[in-house]
Amino acid sequence: MAVSLDLTDAALRDRLGGGAGPTADKPCLIGLTREQLGDALRGAGVPDRQVRMRVQQLWHWLYVRGVSDFDRMTNVSKDLRAMLRDKFSIARPEIVEEQISNDGTRKWLLRFPPRGAGRPVEVETVYIPEEGRGTLCISSQVGCTLTCTFCHTGTQKLVRNLTSEEIIAQLLLARDRLGDFPDGDTPQGAIVPSEGRKVSNIVMMGMGEPLYNFDHVRDALLVAADGDGLSLSRRRITLSTSGVVPQIVPMGEQTGVMLAISLHAVTDELRDVLVPINKKYPLAELLDACRAYPGLSNAKRITFEYVMLKGVNDSLADAKELVRLLKGIPAKINLIPFNKWPGSDYECSDWEQIENFADFINANGYASPIRTPRGQDILAACGQLKSASERMKKTERLAYEAMMIAGHGG
Repeated sequence: MAVSLDLTDAALRDRLGGGAGPTADKPCLIGLTREQLGDALRGAGVPDRQVRMRVQQLWHWLYVRGVSDFDRMTNVSKDLRAMLRDKFSIARPEIVEEQISNDGTRKWLLRFPPRGAGRPVEVETVYIPEEGRGTLCISSQVGCTLTCTFCHTGTQKLVRNLTSEEIIAQLLLARDRLGDFPDGDTPQGAIVPSEGRKVSNIVMMGMGEPLYNFDHVRDALLVAADGDGLSLSRRRITLSTSGVVPQIVPMGEQTGVMLAISLHAVTDELRDVLVPINKKYPLAELLDACRAYPGLSNAKRITFEYVMLKGVNDSLADAKELVRLLKGIPAKINLIPFNKWPGSDYECSDWEQIENFADFINANGYASPIRTPRGQDILAACGQLKSASERMKKTERLAYEAMMIAGHGG
């Protein structure tokens, strides 16, 4: 049975470590580059000769030890801690809801404070435990502009971009909740997975199009990959884009992370419908950008994501054209069984058809794993994320749960 914890209840939230979340009245130091962090400290009055040392101290406490309270920075003087506490925040976002799937997948609904004249916003972050690894699916925007017709997130209008702070905060909070920091802020009652299930990989595949939030996503990924902090290997960081062609190569040049492309169709005619950004950046331009991606090799392949839609894109002819299109690109093709969501007109391809599709691609030299659907019972699977600022009505959620029980969830 899936478990859902509504952490809007203050007492439960405090007991489980949800926290009240950051406030908008203090700038946050999380997610800043080293240079930006140094500038913030100078602006707060830290002497120039001390800035480099103080940046290193804060970096260690934030990203190695995982603290969210300045008072825990024991090698920083009391006076400096008091100044930092007065001027800055390092608080985690508020956890509104935490859900645990039957398969161990976890989904958090997180609330961030308003920016400027805006309002508080909510995003979803998903943790997927697997054998020998744990992957965190991170959001880059609140909502999405792309309106991909098979994607639940695409039905939510874009509210705003997330800052680098808010992107990195998703990773820090997940590590808190999973007991993944040494002597960090793991709260009493935190949900700790079985041994080895920690955040080893991150994917920018949550809500939003990362390349439409280029600067903040780039800065966040560089913080995540910094060897003196969170220290995630760039080969364990994947950015997924629907095809913002002009930004693909620059992101590779500036971050060196792995690339995934939400492809889903092998003709411009169909992709214009499924992934409307194709009208602006058609397949030929997209694949040229892929061929130019920095560091591309058999050891650093591009992942092409392909959702399997019954009677739409799953024929043997589609498989043959996919192989032709990708010729010469070091790649693997992730086949994604369509995850049903309320209001969708699509159906998942029959399993036999998915296997035949995969067999053909494999026989032509491309790895073609079929992604095991994860977290469907808590709407955490690929293409299902949608923040509770646009919650499903109770009747819609009950209908979805009934559909899953009946075994029609794709």
